[in-house]
Amino acid sequence: MNKINVGRVVLGGLLAGLVLNIGEFIFNDVVLGSQMKAWFAAHNIPEPSGSFVAIAVSLTFILGIVMVLIYALIRPRLGPGVKTAICAGLIAYFIVYVYSGVINGVLFGLSSSLICMSLAWGLVEYVLAAIAGAWLYKEA
Repeated sequence: MNKINVGRVVLGGLLAGLVLNIGEFIFNDVVLGSQMKAWFAAHNIPEPSGSFVAIAVSLTFILGIVMVLIYALIRPRLGPGVKTAICAGLIAYFIVYVYSGVINGVLFGLSSSLICMSLAWGLVEYVLAAIAGAWLYKEA
C-alpha cells in the first residue's frame, strides 16, 4: 500500500503536464498573445525562440510528473481522491507559480491586474492538472 507506482507517476504526470502545457498555450498565446507581442516590442526583447518553447514544454511535463509524485507521497496520509489531488496541485502552484509569477511580474513591471489574472489562471490550471494526473495514478 505504501509503495509508489513509478510507472503510474510518470503516466499520470505526463497527463498533468499535457493539461499544464495546453493551459499555458491558451493563456500565453490566445488570451495574452497580442499583449505579450506588444510588451516584447516595447521593451526591445525578441520573442521566445523555438528552443525556449521546447525547454518550457519539456520542463512543464517534468513539473506534471513531480506534481503526481507529490500526490503519491501525500496519498497515504490524506487518502486517495480529488481532495488529495487538489492539495498536491496547490503545493506545486504555490511553490512554482505564485513564487515565480509574483517575483517575475514585479521584476518586469507587469500590472497588478495582469499578475492577479495570471495567478487566477494558474490556480485553475494546476488544480485541474493535478486532478487529471491523480486520476491515472494507482498504488503499486
